[in-house]
Amino acid sequence: MLEIKDIYKTFNAGTVNEKTALKGLSLTLEDGDFVTVIGGNGAGKSTMLNAIAGVWPLDSGSIVIDGTDVTKLKEYKRAKFLGRVFQDPMTGTAATMEIEENLALAMRRGDRRTLRGGIKEKERQKYKEMLATLGLGLEERMTSKVGLLSGGQRQALTLLMATLKKPKLLLLDEHTAALDPKTAAKVLETTDTIVNRDHLTTLMITHNMKDAIAHGNRLIMMMDGNIILDIRGEEKKKLTVSDLLHKFEEASGEEFASDKAILG
Repeated sequence: MLEIKDIYKTFNAGTVNEKTALKGLSLTLEDGDFVTVIGGNGAGKSTMLNAIAGVWPLDSGSIVIDGTDVTKLKEYKRAKFLGRVFQDPMTGTAATMEIEENLALAMRRGDRRTLRGGIKEKERQKYKEMLATLGLGLEERMTSKVGLLSGGQRQALTLLMATLKKPKLLLLDEHTAALDPKTAAKVLETTDTIVNRDHLTTLMITHNMKDAIAHGNRLIMMMDGNIILDIRGEEKKKLTVSDLLHKFEEASGEEFASDKAILG
């Protein structure tokens, strides 16, 4: 479903601020893989997701999604393949529009624009049923402005919008990092439900080792723009934080420095 081949990305080339963020990174995801991604600051995690989304051009290498080479496609042309949820709950929804209007926009993403009327009753009922699965009571607030929602409610809505059209690839960029622990757990539970129900191929960056271990069928750890650990299957199921730290030290030759990631 995703094939990244030997990609490089350097920022501010030729200046004193030159930084090579991705160094020959390669990664293949099978259909239905749910891969958690962890690593310290500057490891290249978000840079990899931005490369997949086409936020900026690569220096070299290629990216193929479901058999289509998207390496040279602009960001807006890749949108039909992707769903994405960002760290900031304020990103991904239109605050001044109603909940049902946001869902309608998400449902129409990639379709031709017409002068057709607004939301029909059958469509509204479908949105109500989808919102009910979140367990947040939003199905009773369909005409509320999104700007009135809490961060957790808004992030759950963004997740629902990103997956409405069952994307080829779902990108989650630390989508619970700005939430309190209880709300973050609820959003992660919702994530698991949607990903498993719809068999979505998913890349989830997290700053929390416990979450990286608990979710998905595969875990990768990045360092200095490349993947240094790739753990899956039974090995991942038995993994503990101390095991992961030990594997990191073996692979990198140094200690993992992020207390936030270790302690959650």
